[in-house]
Amino acid sequence: MEPIQIASFIVRFQLASIDIETGKKQWRIKVTHVQEEWETLFESIEEATAFMLSMVEDT
Repeated sequence: MEPIQIASFIVRFQLASIDIETGKKQWRIKVTHVQEEWETLFESIEEATAFMLSMVEDT
């Protein structure tokens, strides 16, 4: 029987700016890997998702 592996993340979105002309919001995204107590900042959800995926694949 393989051991159970768990990877937990806290994802926090903070509004960084809003483009006045388009109304598009820019977010600052902080991802915390709970087990490793490791925090990283990102500017896009795609980057944050790629980080989380790489952490899961490495476990």
